Amino acid sequence: MSQAREAALVVDLDGTLVHTDLLIESAFVLVRERPHKLICLPGWLRRGKAAVKDEIAARAALDVAHLPYNRELLDFLTAEKQRGRRIVLATAANQRYAHQVAAHLELFDDVLASDAHTNLSGEHKLAAIRELLGDVPFDYAADHDDDRAIWAAARETILVGAKPSTDRWATSETHVSRRIEREPSGVRTWIKAMRLYQWSKNMLIFVPLLASHELLDGKTLLAAVLAFIAYGALASSVYLLNDLVDLSDDRRHPNKRHRPFASGTLPVAHGVMAIPVLLLIAALIAAFLPPVFGAVLALYYLMTLAYSMGLKRMALVDVLTLAALYTLRVIAGGAATGIPLSFWLLALSMSLFLSLAMAKRCAELILVEAGQTSGGGRGYAASDIDALRSLGTAAGYASVVVLALYINSPDITSHYRHPILIWLLCPVVLYWISRIWLKTLRREMTDDPIVFAARDTGSRICIVLGAAIAIAAAL
Repeated sequence: MSQAREAALVVDLDGTLVHTDLLIESAFVLVRERPHKLICLPGWLRRGKAAVKDEIAARAALDVAHLPYNRELLDFLTAEKQRGRRIVLATAANQRYAHQVAAHLELFDDVLASDAHTNLSGEHKLAAIRELLGDVPFDYAADHDDDRAIWAAARETILVGAKPSTDRWATSETHVSRRIEREPSGVRTWIKAMRLYQWSKNMLIFVPLLASHELLDGKTLLAAVLAFIAYGALASSVYLLNDLVDLSDDRRHPNKRHRPFASGTLPVAHGVMAIPVLLLIAALIAAFLPPVFGAVLALYYLMTLAYSMGLKRMALVDVLTLAALYTLRVIAGGAATGIPLSFWLLALSMSLFLSLAMAKRCAELILVEAGQTSGGGRGYAASDIDALRSLGTAAGYASVVVLALYINSPDITSHYRHPILIWLLCPVVLYWISRIWLKTLRREMTDDPIVFAARDTGSRICIVLGAAIAIAAAL
């Protein structure tokens, strides 16, 4: 038997076999499904890291079938297994998850993992490997500096997505037989994760300026721009958190499985670090704006957290919350600039945004009906599509009624010299609402309706027409 066949192949799990960290993932599952258990965390921490992992694993189930596995490494392991090589999974992850992964892949002869008492990393892992293999030589595949002691004892080193400093150390101190590179998470990956394209929804902050004809006032415009950036940073932190909480659902979704965290392109640990940085940026910007804006920003954050942690799985409550979150952007614009919001603007916003929220949910249900996604526990069934369509179109057309009532009110004369021209907005809004719903039912609504409108040619034409009508009425 050759030396390669005699040596066992020992493989790490977190960051090596899978492009993720199972402890962080399981912690977010616990936050999502059993948030009340977080009060136990201080007691678990006093017992050590191994106890924390074990307690979380006992309460948080992971979908190991859809983890972001390292396909190149899996192909290598499969080839070695077919050659009859002994393969060992040795990981600091909890034994429950390790055995589930091993059972799913059917590649490993042995599994070494952390239990309630021992965190199997570094020297502890090396001792467990030696106890299992005895004098049998082994090659070790891993990614982290914590694995240096094991690489030093191994016959050959296999680097999997290791940092440059780790690679340099391994090259000088061990025999590196193979390198499996990991695609670096660059600026584009972060832009995708932070959903910068979703910042277009924050353009609603400028609605009060448009409605009051103060868009060209420098001081007011600067306040709105600062509010826009603060809202964007806060929203991005929520998107990161939401993606971390929804990893298992996203990986089963035909489109969302390509998101940076779900696909493993971006390490989940980086997301955990980025969230407080974005929150700090939002808070610092808010400090330069009126306190009422900070209060609206805080309310928005609390509502988005409530939405992410549970409200989005409650039928009808979810769409009402989404409509409120859209409307809060308009309110934030008024709070940042000091522009008072009219009853008409708020009534129009709530009706219109409720329609858009229902269109968003209806688009997701259409995918469920087509069998392209499971629905992610949203609280709806495919049979609810007709009801949502009726409610959503009714809410959309109600916004046109509000607009018509505003045109007929005495308030309009304070802003427009020729208010009768505003009647032309009614068919434009009717067309746009109808277009949104037609696109939804045709399965062409692949994004948030506000984001869709920013990209859709027909919607852009409606925006230009609406602006032209408003300007003509004001002159």
